[in-house]
Amino acid sequence: MKTDASIARFLASPSLAESTRRAYAVDVREFGAWLDRRGTPVEEVDVRALAEYAADLGRARPRKLAPATIGRKLAAIRSFLRFTLGAARVPDASFAPRRPRRLPDAPKQAEVEESLDGLEGDEPLALRNRALVELVYSAGLRSREAVDLDLADIDFEQEHVRVFGKGGKERVVPLGEEAAHAVASYLRDARPKLVRGAENALFVSVRGRRLDTSTLRRVFAHPHRLRHAFATHLLEGGADLRTIQELLGHSSLSTTQVYSHVDARRLRRVYDRSHPRS
Repeated sequence: MKTDASIARFLASPSLAESTRRAYAVDVREFGAWLDRRGTPVEEVDVRALAEYAADLGRARPRKLAPATIGRKLAAIRSFLRFTLGAARVPDASFAPRRPRRLPDAPKQAEVEESLDGLEGDEPLALRNRALVELVYSAGLRSREAVDLDLADIDFEQEHVRVFGKGGKERVVPLGEEAAHAVASYLRDARPKLVRGAENALFVSVRGRRLDTSTLRRVFAHPHRLRHAFATHLLEGGADLRTIQELLGHSSLSTTQVYSHVDARRLRRVYDRSHPRS
């Protein structure tokens, strides 16, 4: 089995999205070149070969690869090997180095307030931008979730937002008072001046079409920090991690536990205030 031919068949697979195909191409071809230098046919790749390749990636020069980069490359290679050899031939063991634990970079409440105050204005785009950022912060939305919202997803009567997250997973998040006011103002005074035709999108561009995530990043440079702020500020206010998990749409509590350092600080403050021997 020729490695180059196997890689070509894999990259030509209709099951790969075009963006995935581009992302995988470099990583898989690098692996193929590594196999060729060793004289190892692709059908002979086993757990030892994968471990050795992961070790070589970790020793890469002149610049050492980050653990996340190594993990990404190995994920591409696993996908290639499953396609070429079958899932049973691909070991489950993970060879990527452990990533250092990174705490979320959450802005302080005062920083969020200052950013929101900077979005004041009566023009249609100003009203849209204020509503957009208020809603992302109020509901802890991912950028894609925010721009994918339709008009029907906002329920002012029930005071909630229906969100479709990763994998199409649906969740319902409370609609905060400030966000509800900002969105209502936008819908009343701005959106009718922006929208063109029968567009169901909640947030529309100056051309009247659904926003893309790049527009949100121009309005607020790092919108994911607002999602971190949402989780952090709720924890500091007394919410538990399980509730935060549901509101963020995390499938696993372990993903939400990155915020546990906040919860530990809060618990310490409660302990110091409450325990007679603190």
